Amino acid sequence: MNNRVRVMIADDHFLVAELCKRLLETEFDVVGVVGDGRALVSAARDLKPEVIVLDVAMPILNGLDAARQLKEVLPLVKLIYLTMNPDVDIAVEAFRIGARGYVLKTCAAAELVLAVREVLRGKSYIASALPRDTIAFLRTQDKKLVHEEARLTPRQREVLQLLAEGRVMKEVSSILQMSSRTVAYHKYRMMEVLGAKSNAELVKYAVRNHLVAA
Repeated sequence: MNNRVRVMIADDHFLVAELCKRLLETEFDVVGVVGDGRALVSAARDLKPEVIVLDVAMPILNGLDAARQLKEVLPLVKLIYLTMNPDVDIAVEAFRIGARGYVLKTCAAAELVLAVREVLRGKSYIASALPRDTIAFLRTQDKKLVHEEARLTPRQREVLQLLAEGRVMKEVSSILQMSSRTVAYHKYRMMEVLGAKSNAELVKYAVRNHLVAA
């Protein structure tokens, strides 16, 4: 009987995902590898991993919004971000959502394995390359940060990411399984709420708030 910890990997860079799989499967049971946040949420429902290693910047659904959905269906799952982004604000947001680890892709391979081990022991793990005061910073941040996601509904955030990725209305409606009219309505409401005057301003907002990579 296989008693090894079940792990999933989500990264849109195939090479990175494969390297992570090879690194982790010597010690853990890697039950799935996916390339975008929507595929992650869907697969995780069925595979029920105990740990998920995911990137922040992913197509179709970014890693932060994917985490919000994952925590609703798998509240006990342990999330570890593996990212190129050393931005402390993003790390803060990741931990606020429920992440247990934040590792940089520039780290040594052994650090990712260490992060998984530490998280499984009930601890949090923060990349050694991040500033030493990051842990203290994370602990003191609460309402000091403006939680921009509250300005838009989860569905609007999904629509905005897809539009910012350059997808046309028909593609968005197909991916989200809604009518083009509903997509247009969400876009109108977002422009109204955010005070955006053009598609370019919507894209800038999406980049600024990490819905898509710059």
